[in-house]
Amino acid sequence: MPALVNYGTGDDEFYSAGSFCASPTDLGRLCSIGSNVDVYCSPRKRARISAPFLFSGIKFEQNNQPTIEVLPNECLIEIFKRLPEGKERSACACVSKQWLMQLTTIRKAEFCKETTISLSDDVEMVLCDEAGMESDGYLTRNLEGKKATDMRLAAIAVGTSSRGGLGKLSIRGSNSTHGVSNIGLSAIARGCPSLRSLSLWDVPCVGDDGLVEIAKECHLLEKLDLCHCPLVSNKGLIALAENCPNLTTLNFESCSRIGNEGLQAIGKFCPRLRSISIKDCHLVSDHGVSSLFSSTSSVLTMVKLQALKITDFSLAVIGHYGKGISNLVLCGLQNVSEKGFWVMGNAHGLHKLVSLTITSCRGMTDVSLEAIGKGCTNLKQMCLRKCCFVSDNGLVAFAKAAGSLESLQLEECNRVSQNGVMGLLSNCGTKLKCLTLVKCMGIKDMSFGMPMQSSCSSLRSLSVRNCPGFGSASLALVAKLCPQLQHVDLSGSYGITDAGFLPLLENCEAGLIRVNLSGCFNLTDEVVFALARLHGTTLETLNLDGCSKITDASLVSVAGNCMFLRDLDLSKCSISDSGIAVLSHAEQLNLQILSLSGCSDVSNKSMHSLRKLGRTLVGLNLQHCNSISSSMVELLVESLWRCDILF
Repeated sequence: MPALVNYGTGDDEFYSAGSFCASPTDLGRLCSIGSNVDVYCSPRKRARISAPFLFSGIKFEQNNQPTIEVLPNECLIEIFKRLPEGKERSACACVSKQWLMQLTTIRKAEFCKETTISLSDDVEMVLCDEAGMESDGYLTRNLEGKKATDMRLAAIAVGTSSRGGLGKLSIRGSNSTHGVSNIGLSAIARGCPSLRSLSLWDVPCVGDDGLVEIAKECHLLEKLDLCHCPLVSNKGLIALAENCPNLTTLNFESCSRIGNEGLQAIGKFCPRLRSISIKDCHLVSDHGVSSLFSSTSSVLTMVKLQALKITDFSLAVIGHYGKGISNLVLCGLQNVSEKGFWVMGNAHGLHKLVSLTITSCRGMTDVSLEAIGKGCTNLKQMCLRKCCFVSDNGLVAFAKAAGSLESLQLEECNRVSQNGVMGLLSNCGTKLKCLTLVKCMGIKDMSFGMPMQSSCSSLRSLSVRNCPGFGSASLALVAKLCPQLQHVDLSGSYGITDAGFLPLLENCEAGLIRVNLSGCFNLTDEVVFALARLHGTTLETLNLDGCSKITDASLVSVAGNCMFLRDLDLSKCSISDSGIAVLSHAEQLNLQILSLSGCSDVSNKSMHSLRKLGRTLVGLNLQHCNSISSSMVELLVESLWRCDILF
């Protein structure tokens, strides 16, 4: 007898012959419900229905199947914890914002690492190891402006965990409506324990709660950069100091709620701190700075203090405890007097100080400058900017005291005159290699009254930029004192003429390598003739930008003598197509960068010459060349595909 076997339950059930419907009408109604119902219609057997329908009498209702959305969040989280790392978690994060945010609530250590153990040929056991997987933190992510949102941070937290781990995160600015907040930073903390570098700029909605989460989870953090974070206070800083012992670099700028307590915690709990920069944090005072340096003096090597309300006491502490500091920057310390700098120098604690930069500090005078020169015996690089009380006497005294000085930069020190510069060069010893003067308005050409004691044969680089009083007389004196110059930058020194520059070319014994004469519009072809003849075998870079008296004749000399020239700037010079043709025919010339910006006499006729030069060029500037058409530039771009062309 025919039978219907039910395989759904695993038992064989036999049904006797007969119809389960009382009348043929009911059977017809059942068979007409459509293709969604799989019905076996034997007149002697019971029909089998596999569709999700319930019926009572003649009415049918669809049975609503339960979905995963009805599960509580706790169950979803437990499911997510057991997802394999990689595509599966990323796929779940793409389902909805809710799932993405639920995934970010799980700490990386809470995810299960599945291990399969074979018990027999047919049976396997899956174990769950909650130790998680280690990530080395190879990845870097940068978010700027509108792209900086909590949702993006959540996606980064989920997506980077299986791809090497996030090591560096930088956020610049924030979305105006859905910007970065503590929620996004907390997601990063839980999902990226490998984070080593965190930079937050202009994120007004991130506060202590976000940094506390970072401190709890990211124990490998080494670098922290906070700029314009008004909600971050000492609480977040203390949490980081207590939980992140690997911190080596800290930068704080315009964080109005960071003060002395935070710095005190850093000094106490960060034994590996190497570099710290504090700018415009008005709650930081002498107490915080002194606590920091007295605790970390043995390892702290780089310090920058700018626009702080500290006094002479802080500089005295730095001078006494800063035994490991090699790089020190002090800027805009208006409450520090001459006494503070004097004590810092005479404390004799800055034995390892190599580089010192002082900007806009009224306490920097001749007396304090001499004290620093005597106390910092290993000082090699000194930079003074806008120190209006430093004069010739202090400069000469400093040169005599600082026996290890190799580089000196003076910027907007308007009390320094020609006498001070010449006295410096005569008394700097045998180690000074680089001298830079920028916008020093006190330097004027005059006859030198003080007798020359000795030359500065060690000086290799001279840079005099935008010092209008530095003219031919000053340059002639420098030429006598410095015979070993190799790098000369006289940009913006429009007072220099051929009569002042030619002696320098004749006295340079080592051979000039880089020469910048931009803005020296009084120089003529005679200077280029002498430069190419005397230094053509060593010259590598020549900048003649704005030298309007330079013509094609100079290019003939350059093409014939400067075989090692790589960078040539002829912007706004009086050159034409003939000069470009001369350069292109120089077989030994291998120019890599050529600038013709503003050369209105260079036209489309130079097309062939520029193509020949393009065999070695990697950069060509044709901006403001009004005689060159756009179509020619397009042809050049096509033919010189390896050259970056500006037009």
